[in-house]
Amino acid sequence: METTSTPTHCPYCALQCGMNITPLPQGGVEVTERADFPVNRGALCGKGRTAPAVLSSAVRLTSPLVRSGGRLVPAAWGDALDLIAERLGAARERYGPDALGVFGGGGLTNEKAYTLGKFARVVLGTSQIDYNGRFCMSSAAAAGTKAFGLDRGLPFPLEDIPRTGCVILVGSNLAETMPPSLRFFSELRENGGTLIVVDPRRTKTAEQADLHLAPRPGTDLALALGLLHLVVAEGRTDEAYIQERTTGWEEARAAAMAHWPEYVERITGVSVPQLREAVRLFCEPESAMVLTARGPEQQAKGTDTVGAWINLCLATGRAGRPLSGYGCLTGQGNGQGGREHGQKADQLPGYRKLDDPAARRHVAEVWGVDPDSLPGPGRSAYELLDALGTDIRTLLLMGSNPVVSAPRAAHIEERLRSLDFLAVADVVLSETAELADVVLPVTQWAEETGTTTSLEGRVLLRRQAIAPPPDVRSDLHVLHELAARLGVEKGFPTDPEEVFEELRRASAGGPADYSGITYRRLAEENGVFWPCPATTGVTDEDGEDGEDGEDTVLDALPDDPAGDTESAVPDVHPGTPRLFLDRFATEDGRARFVAVAHRASAEEPDAEYPLLLTTGRVVSQYQSGAQTRRVAELNAAAPGPFVELHPRLAARLGADEGDPLAVVSRRGRAVAPARITTAIRPDTVFMPFHWPGEGRANTLTNPALDPTSRMPEFKVCAVRVEAVRPV
Repeated sequence: METTSTPTHCPYCALQCGMNITPLPQGGVEVTERADFPVNRGALCGKGRTAPAVLSSAVRLTSPLVRSGGRLVPAAWGDALDLIAERLGAARERYGPDALGVFGGGGLTNEKAYTLGKFARVVLGTSQIDYNGRFCMSSAAAAGTKAFGLDRGLPFPLEDIPRTGCVILVGSNLAETMPPSLRFFSELRENGGTLIVVDPRRTKTAEQADLHLAPRPGTDLALALGLLHLVVAEGRTDEAYIQERTTGWEEARAAAMAHWPEYVERITGVSVPQLREAVRLFCEPESAMVLTARGPEQQAKGTDTVGAWINLCLATGRAGRPLSGYGCLTGQGNGQGGREHGQKADQLPGYRKLDDPAARRHVAEVWGVDPDSLPGPGRSAYELLDALGTDIRTLLLMGSNPVVSAPRAAHIEERLRSLDFLAVADVVLSETAELADVVLPVTQWAEETGTTTSLEGRVLLRRQAIAPPPDVRSDLHVLHELAARLGVEKGFPTDPEEVFEELRRASAGGPADYSGITYRRLAEENGVFWPCPATTGVTDEDGEDGEDGEDTVLDALPDDPAGDTESAVPDVHPGTPRLFLDRFATEDGRARFVAVAHRASAEEPDAEYPLLLTTGRVVSQYQSGAQTRRVAELNAAAPGPFVELHPRLAARLGADEGDPLAVVSRRGRAVAPARITTAIRPDTVFMPFHWPGEGRANTLTNPALDPTSRMPEFKVCAVRVEAVRPV
C-alpha cells in the first residue's frame, strides 16, 4: 500500500523546522527530512526527530477524565463538557465573570489562541486571561514596541545572519535550545563575521564564539550601558543616522555616560579590555546585529535591559538597515503568534491594544458584539496564577503546565489546589492536569491543521497527517461545545480554516496584519511574513486610511517590503520579511531611544543566601518537559535535574560529581546531583527547569515582576547550596 508524506512543521520551538510525516504500515508515523524549508534545510534536533513518540496512546491522553472520589476516572465527552459548563456558569452567576480565569499556552496554534481569547471575552465575559508566553519574551516585546513602535521577534529572516559583520548574542544557548539555528552563526564566522556571546556560563554556544563575555547574572543592563559608554567615548556613534532616524538620544547618552568601564567591570565582572574588544568587533564592520533571549529578558528589569541593547544598535546605526538590527529569539513554538491574537491579558487580535477604543470597535464588529461588552485588560500571567482560589475561583487551562514552569512554583501549585474548579485541556497528563477536576484529551500537531508564527514572523501551515485516537477532540471542538452550553451558539467554528478566515478580518489594519494570508498561499509558499495586508492599504468604513482617518502601521513600513518585487503596489502583498528599512512603525517614523540606568536585581546575595541561581534548558528536554519526559530516547540523554557549580564552590562544600546538593532560596528547597565544571562562574549555580518533584528549579525562582512587561525574574535569585548528608 502506497503511503503519502505530509509536509509540516515541528511541534516544539519557534524555529518551526520543516519536516515530512509519513504514516507507517505497522502503525505510527515516521519523520523524514524536508530540505526545502529554509530555516532548517532538513536538519532536525533530537526533539524534532522523536516528536512522533508523543503521538503514542501509551503516553498521551486518550479519553476525558473526571475527578471522582479523589481520583481521575474516564468519562464521556458529553458528561465532561456538561460539568465544565455547569461549574463555569455557576461561578459566573455567584461571583461575577472575573471569577473565571483562562490560561493559555505558547504552543497553541493561531486559530486556537484566537478562539481562546474570543471565548474568554465573548462567552465568559472575563478579563482574566493570559498565557505562558508572558514568561518567554514579553520584556523584549515591550522594549521593541517602545523603541520601534512594533514588536516582531526578528525583524529580518534568519538567512540574513550569515551575511552581517558581527552578532552579539545575549543570554541564549542556541546550541541546546535551537540546535538547527546554530548553522547560521557557523556560516557567519565562515564568511568572516564575528560572534560575541554574553552568558554567565561557557555554554556549547559560547564555545563557538570569537568573544565570550561572562557577566554576573542580573547585570546585563550594566554591560550594555558600559558598551554604549565606550561607543560614545571612542567616537563610534553614527551621528547622521541618529539625527535622521531617531529621537531621545541626548537623554539616553547622558544615562549611558554614567556607566564608565571600570564601574561596569566592578558590577559585571567583565574586564575593561573585554568591553573594549566587544565594541571594536561590533562597530568595525558595516553591519551588525544584537539578538537577545531569555537571559536578559527574564529579569525584573528585563524591559530596560533589552532597551539598553537596542540603544546600542541605534547609536551605531545598526537598526532598520540591511543586515543590521535588533531581534528577539522567541522560544515557544507559537510564542509569537500566541501574543498577537488575543491570548494576552491586554491585547486583541492583530496585536491591537485592548484599551484602544478604535481597536475594540473593529474587533467587536468582526465578532458581532457590542464593543462595550468586551472586558478591559486583566492580570498578567503570574498575577493571575497568584490570584487563584481568591478572586479567581475557577480556571480553564489549555496547553500549559505552571506547576513546573511558573516561578515560585510550590506556591502556584498551592493556588491551583485551592481553586473551586480546574479544567485542563492537554495532550498529556501533565503535573498541572493531575490536579484538575476535568481533563480533556486534545489533538496535537500531526493530528490537526493550523497555523503558527515563527520567531521570524513567518506564518506557517501545519497540516494534518494522521487521524487522532477515536476519543480525542481538538481544542476548537472544546471551545465550540462549551460556548454552546454557555448560551453562545454561533461564532465558534471547529474548522481551523474558517477560524483563520475570521482571524484575517480581525487582524486587518492592525500591527500584526494577516489579512493577505490564506491557507492556499501557505500551502504553496514556505510561509508568509507579516504584516501582510490584503492590499497595500487598509481602509475603514469612511474610505480613509486607518482607524478614524489615522495612518496605519503599514504606512511606517517600506513600500516594497520584500525588497524583491518589481511593483510597489503588487496584486498580492508579498509579506514583509524585513521591517523598518525606510521608517520605523512610530508616528513620526523615527526609532526612540529610551534612557535607562543599571539597578540591582530584585534579590541580591547576602550572608544567608550568598550565591546566585540562574536557570535554563538542556538540549534533550523542552520547557516543562511534559511531552519530552515521555520520550525514552530523550530521557536517556537527559534523565533528570542537576546543579551545575564551579569546582571551587564544590570544594568548599566537600561535594563530588553526582553528590546530592540542596539549593535553597527564600521560596523553597530543591535537591539534585552535582555537576562540577569550570564553565560557570564561582559565584553562580545553574539548574535546568524541566522537571517536577524535589529537583524542580522553579520552586526557587523569584516572581518579582518587571514593571512594564510583568515578566518574572526567572534568571537570577539569591540562594545557598548545601551538601545533602546521608541519614
